Amino acid sequence: MQLSGVGVSPGRVAGPRVVVPADLPEPASSPVPPDLAAEAGKIGPAAASVATALSDRARSVSGDARSLLETTAVMASDPALLASAEKLVLERSLPAARAVWDAAAEFMTALRAAGGYLAERARDVADVRDRIVAALLGVAPPGVPELTSPSVLVARDLAPADTADLDPDLVLALVTEEGGPTSHTAILARALGIPAVVACAGVLGLDGPGLAVDGSEGTVTPADGTVRAPARTARPTWDGVGRLADGHRVKLLANVGSPADATAAAAAGAEGIGLFRTEFCYLSATSEPTEAEQRAAYAAVLSPFAGKPVVVRTLDAGSDKPLPFLPMGEEPNPALGVRGLRVAFDRPELLDRQLSAIAAAAAETGVELSVMAPMVATAAEAAWFASRARAAGIARVGVMIEIPAAALCAEAILASVDFVSLGTNDLAQYVFAADRQLGAVASLNDPHQPALLRLVGMVAEAAGEKPVGVCGEAAADPSLAPVLVGLGVTSLSMNAAALPGVGAALRAVDLETCRVRSRSDRPEPVRVAGLAG
Repeated sequence: MQLSGVGVSPGRVAGPRVVVPADLPEPASSPVPPDLAAEAGKIGPAAASVATALSDRARSVSGDARSLLETTAVMASDPALLASAEKLVLERSLPAARAVWDAAAEFMTALRAAGGYLAERARDVADVRDRIVAALLGVAPPGVPELTSPSVLVARDLAPADTADLDPDLVLALVTEEGGPTSHTAILARALGIPAVVACAGVLGLDGPGLAVDGSEGTVTPADGTVRAPARTARPTWDGVGRLADGHRVKLLANVGSPADATAAAAAGAEGIGLFRTEFCYLSATSEPTEAEQRAAYAAVLSPFAGKPVVVRTLDAGSDKPLPFLPMGEEPNPALGVRGLRVAFDRPELLDRQLSAIAAAAAETGVELSVMAPMVATAAEAAWFASRARAAGIARVGVMIEIPAAALCAEAILASVDFVSLGTNDLAQYVFAADRQLGAVASLNDPHQPALLRLVGMVAEAAGEKPVGVCGEAAADPSLAPVLVGLGVTSLSMNAAALPGVGAALRAVDLETCRVRSRSDRPEPVRVAGLAG
């Protein structure tokens, strides 16, 4: 019986399968603890032990793996999560483990409602939740079992802390029932050169000691457990300069959302930051951070890139990305509601304060600053944002192209801004009406889809001499990077782990080859298993 999923990292291998244990079962809500204050007091030390263990693991690795583990360690000691759990113990008389479970559920619900990048963080919260619950219950924490021989790892899903320090010599392939082309598993697998298939429904129920995995075709087949794998090629090297074989420059930048991300990106050789997600400064805040607090938080992220270009995205929040100090009310379809720049239309002072803090942080750190707005739909919205950003002293202003209407009206939008950046993750899910977190429609969010590439080409053509970036995970695919350059994209921004592979792929082609690939790839249908092409 052959199963089909979405191939996200090429290669054909076979070997014994090792199943990653599922999440911990829900802790019981009873009995009522005899001493509620003492029970609540257990949560902080348990979280601290988890954070310490993750930090210890982080010190044994480097680069993006270290950043991922450090970020997860910070999440484990998130004061908002811990305070919420302690409150549930005291107010609802819950055992500590159950209180942590329920507090995390509230955070995860909010993140999943957000969609996009924040929805992907829900898996991280579940991972942290399970680790704290395990510490409270005195059981083994979740995670990848220790591997002693080359194996195919199979899981429902994988958290960053599960994958951060995987040994590519022991992991033949990764297969998950959930996830999509832009998931962390996909990004990491491509960076390590490990064949991978995601959104492979039913793989946990396959019989047999082993699996054969085709990461190119997205297929998984039962096998006898014999290891069959070609010699793995050396991981690509990159000298830190994005250019083609003929010298044509393409800036290779990093997507970051925390100081740890920025440190890892600088260590990986990123030429700058192509997408700085500023939401981290707001997510745990019960009131709007002051300008001084924002400036300090932003400066901590920008400081590793002094003298280099950085693109800061203003707050991407709203009813689908709820913040405690931004009551928006309920909406029947939050993904199509008041979010991104739309939040600022009724609260322009919120945007103005953030722009002022960003400008101050840039001056303090000496970066080459650009600022862009998320969820821009019309030329009028772009002009409104540009006027406020320039009034704050920001010289270079752009917008995100992640709504189909913005791509179709790119020429008018570009009349009032200096650059645009295509957020292909959100753009794809809006173009195909396919939730990027839903495995059943993951193939529609494949960035190779012709409709998405046509929109990229349209925007680049409308831009003329103005820069056009891609900051979705399409930019992290070495096979797609030359196509994007051929369409007219001038910079690519990605997870730091993907930089060497993309840099090496671009160095192997010239501009004419990129243009030929873009012309030949756009009309070709994407082959989806089980569907007519």
